[in-house]
Amino acid sequence: MLKLNTLQINVAQLLKSDIGTTRAYVVEEEVDIAGKSRMVHGEVKLTRSDRSILVKGRLHLEIELTCSRCLSVFGYPLSFDIVEEFLPKIDISTGHALPPPEDDEAFTITDRNILDLIEAVRQYALMAIPMKPLCRPNCTGLCPVCGCNLNRGACSCPPEPIDPRWAKLRELISADNKTLMNEREGMK
Repeated sequence: MLKLNTLQINVAQLLKSDIGTTRAYVVEEEVDIAGKSRMVHGEVKLTRSDRSILVKGRLHLEIELTCSRCLSVFGYPLSFDIVEEFLPKIDISTGHALPPPEDDEAFTITDRNILDLIEAVRQYALMAIPMKPLCRPNCTGLCPVCGCNLNRGACSCPPEPIDPRWAKLRELISADNKTLMNEREGMK
């Protein structure tokens, strides 16, 4: 397995190889993800197919996210699998241009036979970011009155008065809690 310090791989020899030929690489490079440079590392395997090069791999990086409950910035380890086809622009044996891919958003190999993984990695990383990131699973968020981060301790806001329409429900919950506590005491 070759180690690369770049996500731009010259695949001229692989394009000349037989169908099914593979090359495995360990990659490590900084990539711009959401406006910040992040170190991406992992392994990728390139496989020659009849019309392209198939890239499969597992990549890792750490990004900074903002918690959706308490608004704290925290480091988040991100791992994702990449599976993508890269189509050549020129025929490697003749040097003639190949017809452009039907899909305008298909990844291509440059005229100089460089397979550039940077954009694919950026897209996969952005899709792997959680929609509502949490700094921890039990994040308590912010006080809706004063904005205090409740993960750091209770705030000094007085408790909100209970809507009288919910008073009966509160009595039921209190009664259930007392019954439950009495049952637990009786089990000891």
